[in-house]
Amino acid sequence: MSLIKRNGNTFPAFPTFFDDLFASELFNWNTNNYSATSTTVPSVNIQETNDNFEVEMAAPGMNKEDFKVELDGNTLTISSNKKHEKNEKKEGYTRQEFSYQSFQRSFTLPKDVVDEDKIEARYENGLLHLTIPKREEAKKKAPRLIAIS
Repeated sequence: MSLIKRNGNTFPAFPTFFDDLFASELFNWNTNNYSATSTTVPSVNIQETNDNFEVEMAAPGMNKEDFKVELDGNTLTISSNKKHEKNEKKEGYTRQEFSYQSFQRSFTLPKDVVDEDKIEARYENGLLHLTIPKREEAKKKAPRLIAIS
């Protein structure tokens, strides 16, 4: 036996249609880049090469001073706190505008793979670039042909 929710409407087809419509994923617009407070979190691309991990974070309109990049153990954290205030007084009125923008993204790096002392970061054209080099012993070696005797 199945239990079915009914709203008691005289037109039985409409409640299920509207219930299904509003309960569906139609209104769940891809919110993967939003935090719990509905603020945007910058998108990140991560690429692994033989020598490095390359991280690109899209953060247009920011300055390099707005970022904090921290490595704690094998957890890499990129965060930002940006505050903008504008106070304008003209002919008997005052206008004050302010905005705060912050985010934090953390990534767990593989243990004993990263050369912590050689991590580099640069910000240009709206992209934060991180180069995270691998230790020599963690780099994948090229295939070796073994002679058969």
